[in-house]
This record gives sequence, C-alpha cells and structure tokens, in this order.
Amino acid sequence: MESKNNTRVSVFLLGFSENLELQTLIFGLFLSMYLITFLGNLLIILATSSDSHLKTPMYFFLSNLSFVDICFTSTTMPKMLANIQKKCKAITYEGCITQTFFFTLFVGLENFLLVVMAYDRFVAICHPLHYTVIMRSQLCILLVFMSWIMNALNSLLQSLMVLKLSFCTDLEIPHFFCEPNQLVYLACSDTYLNYMELDLVGGLLGGGTLAGILYSYSKIASNICAISSVHGRYKAFSTCASHLSVVTLFYCSLLGVYFSSAVTENSHSSAMASVLYTVITPMLNPFIYSLRNKDIKRALKILLDRMNRNRFTILSKEVSFRICN
Repeated sequence: MESKNNTRVSVFLLGFSENLELQTLIFGLFLSMYLITFLGNLLIILATSSDSHLKTPMYFFLSNLSFVDICFTSTTMPKMLANIQKKCKAITYEGCITQTFFFTLFVGLENFLLVVMAYDRFVAICHPLHYTVIMRSQLCILLVFMSWIMNALNSLLQSLMVLKLSFCTDLEIPHFFCEPNQLVYLACSDTYLNYMELDLVGGLLGGGTLAGILYSYSKIASNICAISSVHGRYKAFSTCASHLSVVTLFYCSLLGVYFSSAVTENSHSSAMASVLYTVITPMLNPFIYSLRNKDIKRALKILLDRMNRNRFTILSKEVSFRICN
C-alpha cells in the first residue's frame, strides 16, 4: 500500500467514548482534575518559594517536580478538553508530533526528579553530618539542569524517529493524546529501529532511574533499621514517606501500562490505564506532600493568609475610591 505524505496525514484522537452524555461527564471530571492539579501544584511552588524556611534541597526539588507536573498535564489535557467541547477529535500532524515531544520530555523529567529526590533523602538519612556539604545549591541546580538536558535530547531523538515514519491511512489513535507507542504501532513503514530505540531508552532511562531509587531506599531502610530508638526510626522514615508514596504511585501505574498485554488498534484500555500516571498522579502529588508535612502546611497557611490580606486591601481601596468619587 502506498504511504501518504506525512504533512497530509489527518490525526484523530478517539478518546474514551463516543457517547455524548458520557463525554459531558468526562469533560466535567477531567476539567476538575486539571484545575485541581494546576492550582495544587502552583500553591506548592508559591509556598516553597515564598517561605525562607523552605530554602532547602528537598523543597527545591519539590517545587521543580510541581512545575513539571503542571507542564505534564498541560501537554495533554487542554487539547482533550477542547476536542470534547468542540465535539471534534482532530489534531494536526504537527501538533501530534509536538505533543509527543513534550509528553516524552515531561514524563522523563518526572522520572529523573524522583530519583534525584531519592538521592537527597539518602544523603539526609545515611550521611546527615555531611548533608549540607554534599547537597549544596550548585549541585542541586546542576542535577536539575542535567535532567532537563538529557530528557530534551531524548525527546528530540524520539520525535525525529517518529517523523521518519510513513503512514498508509489517516491515524485514528485510541487514546486522548499522541502517545509515542501508538504512533509507532500505526505506522506502515519499518518500525524496527523505533521499537529498538524505545526499548533501549526505556531500559536505560526508566530502568536506570528505578534502579537508583530502589538502591537509595535499600540503603535508607538498612540505616533506619540500625536506629535503636523507635521514635528515631519513625522520625527518619517520616522524612521520606511522602516521596516513597509518590514513587510507588507513579511507577506502579507507569509499569502497569507498559507491561500490560499488547495494545490493540481498537482498544481503549491503554488510554484508561494511562490516566493513572498522566492525570491522577500529578493531581495527588500536592496532597501527598502537604498532608503529612508540617512545614508545607505552615507555608501554605501563611501564603493563603497573605493572599486574603492582599485581596482585602485591594477591596478596601476600591470601596474608598468609589466613596470618594
């Protein structure tokens, strides 16, 4: 079959359901989750940046993770919501490739930041006396910078590999965003190099970061077990409980998608499973980090009180201005 010129390929995101009533419910549900994700992570960023007591490596990495979570969900959710609102499933081929690039970038950054945060907890618990020397600000900035560079290069490589593919028909993707595996699956040209690259990168970056996290927590666990005091063990564990919860939620959902049964062309199971790590995890991260963290709760309370005072001041000035005029 003759392949089409990729610039003339039409791409359709089939989403979750054809039922109009169900689509209305899906729109309301996902819009709510997107707003919660955006506002929750934005509050974490504002709280950690405005409180001088939170100028530590752990909260520096947390604010970066919150920023990535906002970008991660913003890569896929607005387009899906717009398509439901307009009752349209189309996305341009260029838009699809752009979405693939940023999706790959931010899911990779999520991986890297989680392993960097695990390393931070490892140093804090296993080498507390050398923590300030090891986790200096220059190293923290370098770790985040290198994470961006490595994942940007990986995203660029994957996008270029997809651009080389040819498609015999218009693309009907049984997903709510342009997921790289789906594009490779629907291609009619040779995809051997694409699958090899996906497996290689997945093994090196995904497997490498997971191995780093498991190694860090194995050392943390052995160190905590060596503490004689029950209170000391609880205090040491509580410092990494939130991060461990986020890691478990993210990797369990991610591995559940990619190690499940092979995706078929007409199946929506992959789209439903992907919601766990593309939508649910970024939405829950602010709650996980704030509910058990007294410093974050205190910073959020101060931030909200300050915002309320500023709003009251602005309203008072408006009222005074109207009275005077």
